[in-house]
Amino acid sequence: MSSIFKLRQQKYIGTGHADTTRHEWTNNIVRDSYASYIGHPALLSYMALGMGECREVVRARFVEKMVRGVGPAPVEREDGEEAVDGAAK
Repeated sequence: MSSIFKLRQQKYIGTGHADTTRHEWTNNIVRDSYASYIGHPALLSYMALGMGECREVVRARFVEKMVRGVGPAPVEREDGEEAVDGAAK
C-alpha cells in the first residue's frame, strides 16, 4: 500500500509530502480549483452567467488567478516557522 502512495505522490504534486508548507498546499488547492473551473465548460458558463460576464472574460480572469496562485510565499522567521500576516505565531 505504501508503494502505491509513493507513486501517486511522484505523479500528482498536489498530494503533498512531509515537507509541504501550508503555503504550498494552499497554492496547489487554489491552482487545482481554477484549472477545474476552466476545464469544465458547463461550470465555466454557469460561473460566467452568475458574474454577468462573457465566458472568455471569466476564463481569462481564472487563468490569471491560476497562474498567480495565493501570492508570494510568506517570510520565514529565524526559527524556521512561517510568519502569519507578518506577525509571529
